[in-house]
Amino acid sequence: MLIRRLLLPGLLILATTLPLSLPARDTPSVGQQREDVLFWSQAQRTAQFSHLYDIFPADRVAHGDHVHALPQGAPLVPRWEGGSTTLASYMKQHHLAGVMVLQHGRIRLQRHAPGFDADTRWTSFSVAKSVTSTLLGIALKRGDIRSMDDTLETYIPQLRGTAYAKVTVEQLLTMTSGVRWNEDYADPHSDVAQMYRSACENGQPHVVSYLAKLPRAYPAGSHWNYNTAETDLLGILVQRATGQSLASYLSQTIWKPYGMAAGAYWLKDECDGSDTGGSGLSATLADYARIGQFMLDGGRIDGQPVIADAWMHGAMHKQQDVASPGRGYGYLWWTDADGSYAAIGIFGQMVYVDPARQLVIVQVGAWPQATSKALVASRRAFVAAVQRAADAAPIPATPAHPHRSR
Repeated sequence: MLIRRLLLPGLLILATTLPLSLPARDTPSVGQQREDVLFWSQAQRTAQFSHLYDIFPADRVAHGDHVHALPQGAPLVPRWEGGSTTLASYMKQHHLAGVMVLQHGRIRLQRHAPGFDADTRWTSFSVAKSVTSTLLGIALKRGDIRSMDDTLETYIPQLRGTAYAKVTVEQLLTMTSGVRWNEDYADPHSDVAQMYRSACENGQPHVVSYLAKLPRAYPAGSHWNYNTAETDLLGILVQRATGQSLASYLSQTIWKPYGMAAGAYWLKDECDGSDTGGSGLSATLADYARIGQFMLDGGRIDGQPVIADAWMHGAMHKQQDVASPGRGYGYLWWTDADGSYAAIGIFGQMVYVDPARQLVIVQVGAWPQATSKALVASRRAFVAAVQRAADAAPIPATPAHPHRSR
């Protein structure tokens, strides 16, 4: 980020105007600045989550001339148990910028907080992991990646001789590499808070240099451990296998053909310019909803599947237990026992897909901390409130017209 948690407001404002390339001895690197986002104040999160792509180097995800229409549907009002919570109070209490609900491809709920509108792009954090995984599913369908049993050294030779060399693509997708990792967002000394801080080495992405030094803690495939760096690694694998940046590949395979309405942005590593697969994607609220609808449509565009069947089955179904009753982890998508699945990011981001009800539920925001049991419970209560309202006021199961509009 552009600041170092300065104490004086005047200095804070001055610091945020410094260009990233300023050759000052005490200026933190881009990687250090990105790590510091974890420790931003509430005011900084609220003000800057909407334009991280202006603060850090990013690649644009180009959209096309046609738009996947999201027609207006019957209004839906979430129904919390007890009746004391309203949508307005939920959004205010949890610093949410926007929420949207689609059912059968139609908008049943759309709400923006002050300062956030339909054209605002919001950072997704770990929602990007699920998108990166989906791009791997497309690369598998196209043959750019041969098999999920391939080892990582096949695509990233720099990992030879490291704990990651013989880890398979599928083990990376399920976060079961067995390599030691600490994902504590509140600890400035954890791996997730340190992985971009070191100097660039030999033109390799930060994550390759960092992960290459880590030891094995468990046999590969035997232990689930949430690891953002491994999804950056997955992004590098996709980029090397396809010969394109994640932004370019996303534009070519989903953004343009499915019909996203606006361009998006993907942050990139300062060392080699590769896009970081574990976070950094910024898009509009409606286009996040379109991602959910694309998944609900079975990963089909114009009626044709664009994702490998093996990936679709694995991503949407529990592959790993996550020590939470009824929940699991697929291929970088979170799963629920009722068949629902979700892309979830810290600080409140979510794309939730409920096939049984044909619902897509999206929220973006700036939670007061990266995550907590209470915040997760509040998000799940919101999902349940939407489901309860949809069950109380069902609409005909007639999907929105599949044709695109200009």
